Amino acid sequence: MASMTMIQALRSAMDVMLGRDDDVVIYGQDVGYFGGVFRCTEGLQAKHGRTRVFDAPINEGGIVGSAIGMAAYGLRPVVEVQFADYVYPAYDQIVSEAARLRYRSAGDFTAPITIRMPCGGGIYGGQTHSQSPEALFTHVCGIRTVMPSTPYDAKGLLIASIENNDPVIFLEPKRLYNGPFDGYPDRPVVPWSAHPASEVPEGHYTVPLDKAAVVREGKDLTVLTYGTMVFVSEAAAKESGVDAEIIDLRTLWPLDLPAVIASVKKTGRCVVVHEATRTSGFGAELAALVQEHCFYHLETPIERVAGWDTPYPHAQEWAYFAGPARVAAAFRRAMEA
Repeated sequence: MASMTMIQALRSAMDVMLGRDDDVVIYGQDVGYFGGVFRCTEGLQAKHGRTRVFDAPINEGGIVGSAIGMAAYGLRPVVEVQFADYVYPAYDQIVSEAARLRYRSAGDFTAPITIRMPCGGGIYGGQTHSQSPEALFTHVCGIRTVMPSTPYDAKGLLIASIENNDPVIFLEPKRLYNGPFDGYPDRPVVPWSAHPASEVPEGHYTVPLDKAAVVREGKDLTVLTYGTMVFVSEAAAKESGVDAEIIDLRTLWPLDLPAVIASVKKTGRCVVVHEATRTSGFGAELAALVQEHCFYHLETPIERVAGWDTPYPHAQEWAYFAGPARVAAAFRRAMEA
């Protein structure tokens, strides 16, 4: 196995699928010759040709709309929206067309499209380059929503998404592209090569789209999280001295509810952590499910740690970002109640 960054793992996944399946095509803004704004598709056009990997106009609605038409006729498009913040012009196509196609045609047509989007903050992108819109998609029936936190998961989940016959929203935490991030911007950057999850098989493999991962076992409380917040939660557990069991959901929908229930019943406490805005964020659904299925096992109220209900600020990025101090404080509240 090779040590890869998340960028390299995503590129490897697309390279594998382009080689395995002639129906796979990859396109979006600057993904061809330029290799994408984060270089996730670098070299793929030179290797697989301009009919398989190509650039699209600055038209997210057109990119996703054309992908739906391609998918209905048998192709498997993998399209990139340059930042998740730019997906809104394509939202109607995703919700009204892609998500409904299988249902409205009684299974005669499907929309096997994968929509890749860098998401989240931590790179001083301000309000229009830092959003985490995952909850907008988990609300919609007919689409799957995925967010990996490691290179190994990123490649396996992306291959599984491309092979899936349902449309998949594939969110990539851009702060994790080049290394795990514990939430401390003033500390030296840690490369993926220093993390065991950077060991990635070079060929084909998949990670199931409905299975969470226990990244840290513990007995004091359960942390439900995903993306960048997996590493922030690990840092918070270490600093707080709380023996937290950290569940990386990986696929937000379909959700691995049995894994969630089993962990919360074991620990009796639950903290939900995500980077997105708090109100109506995916954490609210997680809290509701835990309350519904684990009420008699809970020793304390469920805690939520999330972004504030404001646009993502540029000047106050680290006051908005749910860092280890805020997560650790939630751990302590859960233990003291």
